[in-house]
Amino acid sequence: MEQLPDNIDSPPAILGGPSIRPEGPPAWPLRDPAIEAVLQDLIRTGDWGRYHGSHCQQLAEALAAYHGIEHVELCASGTAAIELALRGLHVSPGSEVILAGYDFKGNFVDVLTMGAVPVLVDIRPDDWQVDVSRIEAAINGSTQAVLVSHLHGGIVDMPRLRELADHHGLPIIEDACQMPGATVHGRRAGLWGDAAVLSFGGSKLLSAGRGGAVLTSRADIAQRIRLYTQRGNAAYPLSEMQAAILVPQLEQLDERNAQRAENAASLIDRLVDVAGLTPLVSTGSDNAPGYYKLGLQYDPDAFASLSRDRFAEAMRAEGIALDPGFRALHAIHSRRRFRAADPLAEASRADDSVLTLHHPVLLGDDGDIRQIVTAIERIRQHAAAIVAAT
Repeated sequence: MEQLPDNIDSPPAILGGPSIRPEGPPAWPLRDPAIEAVLQDLIRTGDWGRYHGSHCQQLAEALAAYHGIEHVELCASGTAAIELALRGLHVSPGSEVILAGYDFKGNFVDVLTMGAVPVLVDIRPDDWQVDVSRIEAAINGSTQAVLVSHLHGGIVDMPRLRELADHHGLPIIEDACQMPGATVHGRRAGLWGDAAVLSFGGSKLLSAGRGGAVLTSRADIAQRIRLYTQRGNAAYPLSEMQAAILVPQLEQLDERNAQRAENAASLIDRLVDVAGLTPLVSTGSDNAPGYYKLGLQYDPDAFASLSRDRFAEAMRAEGIALDPGFRALHAIHSRRRFRAADPLAEASRADDSVLTLHHPVLLGDDGDIRQIVTAIERIRQHAAAIVAAT
């Protein structure tokens, strides 16, 4: 792409200056010849409109082979996949399911859908992933499962969690929706759980507009899911058209993940000396995170008390797809709907301070990465003026 001058001193776009990326963030999904060829073939064969064809089966087999896992149940969304995993584990009304105080809202609601109680534990202060050291204190006779998500480029301590869960005879649902194909402590993301979940939503690394999958090596989980969903037809279907366009993306996933990881590492390295923004970095030679989002901890004191949300707005005005993260679960739900296992202090901090960079820019070149840092520094130089204009 043509590189604009790094003019940090000019006013930021939110104050009327020229945008660093006037063309805006990179588009997603990508224009992909492989997908275009699949869509043309769907039109030719009419498979785009069939109830049953070869494409869902092909995708399920490809996912099973990619993960080295026996059972793949395709469904309509990642949220549906979490619900089906809970049903596959036979989570019952009145039971408890442990999850992080900072997580995707849909996971919390899926637990409620089962008639179960979400039990929230706090997150680590360094990478804002669930703090496994706090989980044991949350376990009681009503606990039936632990649900954990790898979020924003971070990685949950799955070996420690697996050991703890096995000790207490508890199953794990591993939400890998944000990082398909990542390596988690030496294993493919999803292979630490009794069941794992993928999402094929329109913004995801594997994109079909909607869709999801449950992965498991346990035949009993797969059978319970099938008994629940098969009602003369699939109650939570993934279409043949969606499955067909996912197959070539799966074939390219490792290559694209490697490119995203290289650019994420370059950005993380550049941010070392940037005050006020700390990436959520997972260390360890046996980890290779996925980057659906690259998470950052934001400190407003380094930006003249500019709020996190206003900082994100200023970055978006520069054409950088940086947004606030999730809301902490205890901050958006009635206390009657969950049990807090601890004060959730870090989850509260994350609620105020998470920023997430959307992944398409990580498929760009070094100029794209430099633009992100330039935008940050431009906003820092004019942060007081942005605060005054708010």
